[in-house]
Amino acid sequence: MKRNEALGTLAHPEPVLDFVRRARERLSTVAPVTADGLPLGGEHELSPDIADLIRDTPQVPAAVLVPVIARETPTILLTQRAAGLPTHAGQISFPGGKLDPADPDPLATALREAEEEIGLAPGFADPLGYLDPYLSGTGFRVVPVVALISPAFEMTINPAEVDEAFEVPLEFLMSPANHSRQSREWKGIMRSFYAMPYGERYIWGITAGILRKLYERLYG
Repeated sequence: MKRNEALGTLAHPEPVLDFVRRARERLSTVAPVTADGLPLGGEHELSPDIADLIRDTPQVPAAVLVPVIARETPTILLTQRAAGLPTHAGQISFPGGKLDPADPDPLATALREAEEEIGLAPGFADPLGYLDPYLSGTGFRVVPVVALISPAFEMTINPAEVDEAFEVPLEFLMSPANHSRQSREWKGIMRSFYAMPYGERYIWGITAGILRKLYERLYG
């Protein structure tokens, strides 16, 4: 994983430096292999009864960017997917999408998708590492790429993919007191998942699951 040395030399407030230290110590700098089979993490962990359904669903390699903005009080940037998208329409998500055959690794996918969705130029991102792949109930094998983002970046939302983008304090999302376990029926089976309501925002499913994995890896 190639770091952005220009961003790495910037002076950051202590909460940002603490996050960066934890990330560099505990995240992998090698892209995880997207082989067949269940990954180490995924929605099946909270709902073992859906494991067979997930196993029988073709796995689509994908990557998302977990963008931590280096503000005085650091935040994580999230998007609300456009209502007209064929999958996960209207849901809160990270910038990301399917691996393109031309992408050399998940980092390239995550940065490309972030630029396409919200105009985040790669030069404003300092990649810190990878979380383990996260398998969704809909068959996406998602590699989360954690990166520190310069607050100087300019956002340009692509309305075909994103309705809006917003920031949530890192401290809020990394506090287990804000991680609730909820359930709903899915394909005739009760599915359990994490949810992190924030004001009028309902962060749940894959996004909340990845945030929980980030908390467990860096702060748990």
